[in-house]
Amino acid sequence: MNIWKRVTQLSIGQLFKLSLLFLSHPFLILPTLRATKKTMQLCDERFDKSHHKSNQANAFRHALWNILICKNALKVTKNKQKSVFWAQKVGDLYEKVTQNEKMDKAMDLHNNSVGRILFLNLLEKNEEEILSFLAFKTQSSQKANTIADMAKYRNELVYIED
Repeated sequence: MNIWKRVTQLSIGQLFKLSLLFLSHPFLILPTLRATKKTMQLCDERFDKSHHKSNQANAFRHALWNILICKNALKVTKNKQKSVFWAQKVGDLYEKVTQNEKMDKAMDLHNNSVGRILFLNLLEKNEEEILSFLAFKTQSSQKANTIADMAKYRNELVYIED
């Protein structure tokens, strides 16, 4: 998905909310954009366009996005908790301003959260090790039929369609 295309689809109110977040933390804009671009590039290479569905590839993408936002933000904040908090704010706001279905939104928020947990556990790992571990986690991801199902898999990636 083209990031610029997604931005142009947002309403004025949605753009305003997104702008406020980034303007309140201007030094985190570029690290976040770089993480987003890198995530899309890696997922396009691994999954072609299938990561835009509500499947395991999408779970991988959301977790990776949060890991990379945290890693990039850490270079600026020098504090892992602040980096995690930033990634949560970005991910939560993104889900709030996009018009996803309720299940898709819950799935994305869940996988974002798992990504932030993985960041804390993989702090010392390099990109290749992170990608390898995330691929392993994706293979063992759980299919969720309801939002309540997602709560059962607290530290696991979830998906809603094959």
